[in-house]
Amino acid sequence: MYHAHGHKMVIAQGLRESAEHVLMKICLWALYLPQYPDLTVEIRIEDRYKPDVVQLDLTGRPIFWGESGQVSVKKIESLARRYRDTHFAIAKWAMRLDPLEALVREAVDGIRRGAPFDLISIPPDALTRFIDAEGRVSIGWGDVERVRIEG
Repeated sequence: MYHAHGHKMVIAQGLRESAEHVLMKICLWALYLPQYPDLTVEIRIEDRYKPDVVQLDLTGRPIFWGESGQVSVKKIESLARRYRDTHFAIAKWAMRLDPLEALVREAVDGIRRGAPFDLISIPPDALTRFIDAEGRVSIGWGDVERVRIEG
């Protein structure tokens, strides 16, 4: 069980899921929770893709969609086109963001969007720096590298 900003969330590690992938989901959840207080992790929505972190509006459409780890160009293009007003975030583990930024810019080129794409690099010491023994998560924007691509 993890705690952040007065909320709690159970986030379990899947059988074929790396510890880094789980940590990226936890960090995305905690970083965006103040802006999206109804964020949830690993739920199916009515889409062929499953978000790692998501908040839905009252009609069931995502207003925030977070991905951690590998994301294909095809998936980025598909999501950006279908959810033009959804705020997207992609977290990477201890990675330079410029290659990802070039990939995302190419994928969304020509798509009129009304919300940003955030690219976030989670530092390799995230577990020891941001999560205490009781599962309290303390992470802020000054702790990560972020590139924002405006809609």
